[in-house]
Amino acid sequence: MAPPHLDRTLFGRLPDGTAVDLLTLTNGHGVEIRAITYGCIIASIRVPDRTDRSDDIVLGQETIESYLTRSRFFGAVVGRYANRIANGRFTLDGRTYQLVTNNGPNHLHGGTRGFDKVVWAAETFEHGGDVGVIFKYTSADGEEGYPGALDVHVTYTLTPRNELVIVYEAWTDKPTVINLTQHSYFNLAGDGSGEITGHELTIEADRFTPVDATQIPTGEIAPVDGTPFDFRKATRIGARIDADDEQIRRGRGYDHNWVIRRQDASLARAARVVEPRTGRTLSVATTEPGIQFYAGNNLDGSLVGKAGRAYGKRSGLCLETQHFPDSPNHANFPSTVLRPGERFQSKTVFTFGVVS
Repeated sequence: MAPPHLDRTLFGRLPDGTAVDLLTLTNGHGVEIRAITYGCIIASIRVPDRTDRSDDIVLGQETIESYLTRSRFFGAVVGRYANRIANGRFTLDGRTYQLVTNNGPNHLHGGTRGFDKVVWAAETFEHGGDVGVIFKYTSADGEEGYPGALDVHVTYTLTPRNELVIVYEAWTDKPTVINLTQHSYFNLAGDGSGEITGHELTIEADRFTPVDATQIPTGEIAPVDGTPFDFRKATRIGARIDADDEQIRRGRGYDHNWVIRRQDASLARAARVVEPRTGRTLSVATTEPGIQFYAGNNLDGSLVGKAGRAYGKRSGLCLETQHFPDSPNHANFPSTVLRPGERFQSKTVFTFGVVS
């Protein structure tokens, strides 16, 4: 078994000359993760299948120029607030804040220049068989309309157990709201291999948050029983993705937040995906209360990714661990408020495996 390895090279430069670095993390079991300092983007994840064949299992681009012009949040950390905020507006401590609106009437994934579109500082480390990188960024007071200067650290760690451990931390100098997630599109059959509708999905959730016509939560926390949103048992993603259901129509398929079943705030199982042909599996555990399952419904073939492959409808799936969308405007949702003197911390673990 080869020892773990960490490498740092130049990936490219922004138009203003700013360098974007590529960090390559490799463990002794054939798992390789490549991330860049622009947006903390995970540019590739290579894992073996049941025959020990290695493939890249995330969608993305090959050059920084392509990431600048073909963004669908491929592989990025999104924030300051992941997912949507209705009308780009929320009230905190009696003051109303207006954010950038970049998704119809709503604010999505931090705005027009969210965390996915900035260059982060990066510090690498190796410890006890783990290899990783700590990304750091300071979001200025007023950036995209958010109050408070926010110091953010995001740590990616690749372990000998084929885990990608992601830890998010943040501190603020004014009361603000925060919701961070990782936005990789997975296709366990391999990047560019077609639809993910044959993947089998389990979500550890009895409830989900229905949305209105602009995909903002209605405030209801609804049971999954008897709906196309019941993934408590492993179910082929394509089995009900086009069901005659109002929520399915509003998301053009699956693009909703599930309420993770948990006993406390510790790390809990959230989801598991199995790709039957290759045997590859992906398990997700998190400290977050929700997970957004997005089935790539809006990919339409117009974006060309790695190796010249066009990304058609449902060619990748996202499992975005998170607080709920539009939480600042719903008192019954878990709070996303961060205050001075507090530390925001969140942890998600993606574990890669195979079944025979």
